[in-house]
Amino acid sequence: MKRKSFAVIGAGRFGTSLALSFARLGHDVLVIDSDEKKVQKISEQVTHTVQADATNEYALKALGITKFDAVVVSIGIDLQASILTSITLKELGAKYVLARAQTDLHGKVLEKIGVDRVVFPERDMGLRIARSLSTTNILDFIDFSPDYSVTEFIAPKKMLGKTLRELGLRAKHGANVIAIRSGEKINISPLADDLIQKDDLLIVIGENKSLEKLFKE
Repeated sequence: MKRKSFAVIGAGRFGTSLALSFARLGHDVLVIDSDEKKVQKISEQVTHTVQADATNEYALKALGITKFDAVVVSIGIDLQASILTSITLKELGAKYVLARAQTDLHGKVLEKIGVDRVVFPERDMGLRIARSLSTTNILDFIDFSPDYSVTEFIAPKKMLGKTLRELGLRAKHGANVIAIRSGEKINISPLADDLIQKDDLLIVIGENKSLEKLFKE
């Protein structure tokens, strides 16, 4: 894995979790927060920490913010600071900016100012848990985009002994089976005549609405 550099602005729970995850993966991580206690708490676990006001253009310039592969704006409660920081990063020419949004309106504003990706950690995690608990066969559900997701699930009884052609998932639900795992064997790009057997794990990509209908059947 290529070593990358990330700057995380905001050392709350989300920002700290993300920074520590980057660090565990062997990447260089700079954490920026205006709260000295938060900065000190994480200082020994990441590459660098700085107490600074991220809305200050000169402070970000001094930190060489444009040299990082990606900058994460994880400021939570202070929406104004989140928006101002994101605007400043885009104006300075940051390579890639990912920002955390608290509300739909907050997210729309971030998109309007050119943030490369907007995430809703609390909402997305809640939706992911709800999906996994409401359908016992689902093992994981990963949002691929706002409208599409990749999900993996254990084949239910109604699918056993049938081929992908007979199931017609693409025609009925617009869902594409991109892999099937049978024990230790993984079938990448399965064919229409491949048979679904007991305990097979299917990895499927499709539109969120279509996938939800598929699991309700």
